[in-house]
Amino acid sequence: MATQREEDAAEYLRKHKIIELVDNLTSMLLFYRPENPREFLIEKLEELKISQQHKVKGPNLFNSSNLDTVFRIMDPANQKCITFAQYQQALMTLGINEFNECPEGANEDKISHDTFKTEALHGLQTCSATYEQL
Repeated sequence: MATQREEDAAEYLRKHKIIELVDNLTSMLLFYRPENPREFLIEKLEELKISQQHKVKGPNLFNSSNLDTVFRIMDPANQKCITFAQYQQALMTLGINEFNECPEGANEDKISHDTFKTEALHGLQTCSATYEQL
């Protein structure tokens, strides 16, 4: 059984999204492999601070071009849409666990490129918001 201290520590980590922050920073560090990792991490933390203060997009591993590539991989026949199952799987693969369960086109099982990209960018932004929401 967890002690009160352990429960308090776990709540602190959840409240401040510390695990998500460390995961996000580690992923960016391994993806970009900068020459000066400490400087890189400081830069990303500064970007995160600015994004919180000004309510703008924070640092993220994936960008718009990456999402275009993901969509093209799922749509090799260039049908301009993917299935809802593909949409769900792609978002989960990108690390987005909370997403719109009924995006435009879900009822027809045809998620457009624009819808996928909008939902993915929103999900990535939410994931990268690794600071306490005020």
